[in-house]
Amino acid sequence: LTLGKRRGGKGACTLGWDDLAAHAEGLLAILVPEEADAVCAVRARRLATLFGEGAHLALTLCRRPRDQLRLHQLSMLAARESVRTVVTGDVLYHDPRRRVLQEVMTCIREGCTIDELGRRRERAGERHLKSAAEMHRLYAAYPEALARTVEIAERCRFSLSELAYQYPEEATIPGLTPQAALERLAWEGAAERYPEGVPEEVADLIRRELALIEELAYAPYFLTVHAIVRFARSRGILCQGRGSAANSAVCYALGITSIDPDRSDLLFERFVSAERREPPDIDVDFEHERREEVIQWVYETYGRDHAALCATVIRYRARGALRDVGRALGLPEDLLRALSSQVSAWAVEGVEMKHAEELNLVTSDRRLQLALELARELVGHPRHLSQHPGGFVLTRDRLDELVPIEPAAMTDRQVIEWDKDDIDALRFMKVDCLALGMLSCLRRGLDLLAQHKGIHLDLATIPPEDPLTFAMIRRADTLGVFQIESRAQMAMLPRIKPRTFYDLVVEVAIVRPGPIQGDMVHPYLRRREGREPVHYPTPELERVLGKTLGVPLFQEQAMRVAIECAGFTPGEADQLRRAMATFKFTGGVSPFRDKLVGGMVARGYTPDFAERTFAQLEGFGS
Repeated sequence: LTLGKRRGGKGACTLGWDDLAAHAEGLLAILVPEEADAVCAVRARRLATLFGEGAHLALTLCRRPRDQLRLHQLSMLAARESVRTVVTGDVLYHDPRRRVLQEVMTCIREGCTIDELGRRRERAGERHLKSAAEMHRLYAAYPEALARTVEIAERCRFSLSELAYQYPEEATIPGLTPQAALERLAWEGAAERYPEGVPEEVADLIRRELALIEELAYAPYFLTVHAIVRFARSRGILCQGRGSAANSAVCYALGITSIDPDRSDLLFERFVSAERREPPDIDVDFEHERREEVIQWVYETYGRDHAALCATVIRYRARGALRDVGRALGLPEDLLRALSSQVSAWAVEGVEMKHAEELNLVTSDRRLQLALELARELVGHPRHLSQHPGGFVLTRDRLDELVPIEPAAMTDRQVIEWDKDDIDALRFMKVDCLALGMLSCLRRGLDLLAQHKGIHLDLATIPPEDPLTFAMIRRADTLGVFQIESRAQMAMLPRIKPRTFYDLVVEVAIVRPGPIQGDMVHPYLRRREGREPVHYPTPELERVLGKTLGVPLFQEQAMRVAIECAGFTPGEADQLRRAMATFKFTGGVSPFRDKLVGGMVARGYTPDFAERTFAQLEGFGS
């Protein structure tokens, strides 16, 4: 399949008989012919030569005149050419009621209306899944073919756990194992980060992280990301790690992230957890104008048979489904635009008849009714494959032995058919090489400073808290300033009056649905302005929430509260964090309520305070 997709280009697959011959070992082949003619005989003979006992010829009822005679002739031809017969429904849809939708999908693929479909429409409505009893009734004259069909079906047993994935071994330092190489690079990097000596607390963090990385055998993954970052910096490409990787002291020592563990309260369990046993996920941003250099370096370094980008499955939403179905049914574009405007882009229910009534449309029109009905059926179904913004899958053995690789629309890129959720389910390791336009802006700014002012800076040496810059920010003069340029952010800036970088971190975090739903914004503002006292029932809570005046604004703080104040293990706290992401995990944090509230009460907190804390954490799931 990979070979055929490379030849055919995006959306096509071109294979010939020679390709079948090269890959015939261990495979079964089924020829699905129209008629028992000379062409069919030649193909059956060739199939028998290539596949031997694995060659089969399909008997399929097409519901045309003299159908039974055609099946008899195909059966006789198969016997003459020593090819076994099987029966098949040549299925296109699972339920007979889906026939109309299948024809509309054919129109969408062919770019025509239902009136123009003509002979491209299936001539019979029989291409749906049938019960075993029905198949035995239809093909009662061919018991051996029926038996072989059942035999092949029994052989089609597969579990995703059978996929033997191995991450490529990284030989960064000759003579050293990946773990030993990672440890050497981490300690060398730590020495560079702390010229006056690595603080003992940081050294303890690095030792603990390295031990967990060794236990989970993740060292090659860290070496890969380190190699990519090192290549980018050798070419003068600005890059920066972000996301949960910022909780890692090893990532800081390797130069992947810039969050100093000596100045920050890191939670490595958010990044890698022994209890969760999921692959780490390090996101690295690169200048968007030069990210392609990094992507091509990955392909060249690991080989195009061992590296590919993940896919992104683009699914139908309400508006797109109605547009595609409506065009296929021949509805006018202005009508489709008017109907689509009645619902939001993310509407789950789709466009309904009440929306057509509001536009004074003739709701008895059969095509309009059918368009609305079929469009709702399509919502959530895959439309096409796109490429992930930068998530690479790398393998030690050939990647195309696990999944087909196909060319992407962009030149010199290739993707696999699985998306990032598939990769997560399979526990494959993914390396994210993402593009950030603001890094390109920073690069141009740094170059201009060097050219016109003679000031040479990089990301690590930019003055952290320039007074004039923060004065501008306090005035909300931030149009075009990354992260704080939205109207909501500009409205909040004069209230928070940021003077330090951490104030900006709070500013960005607080203008989100979670803190707003959890009633965290106003208490924080009142306390910051001195209009409300800050009360910490215990010293443990003050250690966790002291920097945010007793209000949990970050998911790491939510995890810390669960660990320090409710007795959660780090792994359980990470499960709590994951439950906050309700777009992936249904139920939000509610299943953790009893454990959190009960744990806090058992440690001396009042039930009222414990309930209020849970309500705030529950807001993260909004």
